[in-house]
Amino acid sequence: MLYVSIFVELLRSRPALAVWIAALLQAALWTLVPTLLYSGPPGDLPFVLAIGNELQLGTYLGAPLAFWLAEGAYMLAGNQLFGVYLLSQICVVVTYWAVFALGRAIVGAQHAALAVLLMVGISTFTVPTPDFGPATLTMALWALVLLHYWLAVSEGKRGYWVALAVEIGLLFLTTYAGLLLLAVLALFTAVNKRARAAMRSSDPWLASIVAIIVLLPHLLWLSETGAGLESRLTQLRTAESAINNFYAWMRQVALILAAHAGLAVLVSAVVGWPWVTEEPSPVIVRAPVDPFARQFILYFALVPALVATTAAVLAGWPSPVGGTAPLVVFSGLAIVLLAGNGIELSHQHIVIATWFGLLLVPPVLAALAVYTLPWFGVDLNVNKPARQIGQFFADRFQRRTGATLDIVAGDPRTAALISLGSASRPSLFLDATPERTPWVTFDELRRKGAIVVWPTTDTAGMPPPDIKERFPDIVPDATWVFDRPVSGRLPALRYGWAVIRPQSGEKAPEDKTGAERKEEPK
Repeated sequence: MLYVSIFVELLRSRPALAVWIAALLQAALWTLVPTLLYSGPPGDLPFVLAIGNELQLGTYLGAPLAFWLAEGAYMLAGNQLFGVYLLSQICVVVTYWAVFALGRAIVGAQHAALAVLLMVGISTFTVPTPDFGPATLTMALWALVLLHYWLAVSEGKRGYWVALAVEIGLLFLTTYAGLLLLAVLALFTAVNKRARAAMRSSDPWLASIVAIIVLLPHLLWLSETGAGLESRLTQLRTAESAINNFYAWMRQVALILAAHAGLAVLVSAVVGWPWVTEEPSPVIVRAPVDPFARQFILYFALVPALVATTAAVLAGWPSPVGGTAPLVVFSGLAIVLLAGNGIELSHQHIVIATWFGLLLVPPVLAALAVYTLPWFGVDLNVNKPARQIGQFFADRFQRRTGATLDIVAGDPRTAALISLGSASRPSLFLDATPERTPWVTFDELRRKGAIVVWPTTDTAGMPPPDIKERFPDIVPDATWVFDRPVSGRLPALRYGWAVIRPQSGEKAPEDKTGAERKEEPK
């Protein structure tokens, strides 16, 4: 007797609903876990928000859109990181929806839903979604560009040319890896007869004008700064040897393959390996796939990864151009395409348990890590009280100078935490590499004043030699100690700091709070 699980029946009868449930469940988990358990921002998020706060048309990290959106989400959420975590999950949901919409047009709704469910096994290892940045936004825009290219070229829906143009413009405003996608799109269009035929109308050329209009502000910034896009992409290091470059390329390919570990586990569970069963299993069937569609899926599942890793090796970068996340968007769809017109779901219970495991275990482990790793001496960025640190230094600067804290410098990550946690949102100044923060200069720092901060392990709190060299006149204040939310076996957070007083304006009253200085945890 054929037994069909309720989850498999949902996949067969309501594939779109299955996709939405999976996507929204994953989004809810990865929004709630960091919101409720992280006291500090993960990864590079403090730098993303510090840059976004300046609303620049471009920075040393590239195009500005991801930074703008992160800052906007942070402000809309009342200066809470919840907004950025939610924005990141919206990008994931948009990616899933775009893959499902494209798959539905090519392999049918049921197989498209299978492809999206397989993506859970990829995103587990490739997308640290609380750490929002250009790679996360690129992933969503990448999927939308390919979806609308398909609808415009294959199905002849002319209205999607405008959407495609806007999305390509937004992709360029997110990452210079948009050039990579544009190049592989152009190559596919040039070598494929059916795609070339779509270029005979005026729509693609009118759409290119729209893309240039969207990109125009950033192009003006590039021209004014002299940091031309071409120069950024052609700054290639000299290879010591071809064999070293080959090994570097193999390492990047290996990392991309490793990102598919969860997908490999799911595929093994679906095909029933290594278990053997003779019981009948449900089969999800589809109509035969058009050869053009097969070429499209396999091309964009493989070629962008090859181009991105090769370009990264030539440029001397440790990871693929644009990050790994956009390069694996089509992996689930490619696996489903290659699986044939009928996919048998043997060992349904094992498949379902494996899928829920890949969905639930990572956020559970992330939650456990916050409470357990400090007991093993592991210092986590998310275990630092960013709000308290920022408010303390902003308050001390105002008490000492009578002015609002506008600039913070010193140790980059600590300064970025203060910039994020302070109500005044002071500008981050990377004093070791001032060209990376052109919105602040040393002259402006001396005029407005600043807090200079550095982590330390002793009570003297003397600045490191490099900071002392750049700020020879600073007088270190008594160190201040902050308790971690979960201390474990870690020492308390101790920071040395100094105030650079503003050079203009009336002399501020002396700070009378010296007795409040804290040198040990409460």
